[in-house]
Amino acid sequence: VQLLESGGGSVQSGGSLGLSCVAAGTPGSVDSIQAMGWYRQPPGKERELVATITSVGATNYADSVKGRFTITISRDISKNTMYLQMTSLKPEDSGVYYCSAHVIVTTIEGSTPIDHWGKGTLVTVAS
Repeated sequence: VQLLESGGGSVQSGGSLGLSCVAAGTPGSVDSIQAMGWYRQPPGKERELVATITSVGATNYADSVKGRFTITISRDISKNTMYLQMTSLKPEDSGVYYCSAHVIVTTIEGSTPIDHWGKGTLVTVAS
């Protein structure tokens, strides 16, 4: 599975921005995606969870973004596209946003969980 993020940029505080992440691969590999998510790494800080969405549409948000961010996903046979709509942005929302995909790889030897990561896209919110 390969992940490609897009949509980062600069915005004023209170503004909105949308991010996209395409997870592409063989139909079998895309089907093996159990969940996808957005994480961010603010300058000088550790990477943190923003929001996740499972293959059946269950969502989870960090408390700091609840009510402001919305995660959605669209799926077809060869790719998943995950979106993050961000509103009422604050300077503390700034950072590199990473897309992730949690995959279960099943072979005759058993199942192995693997996390794939995109390269990240920068979001800057000016005060």
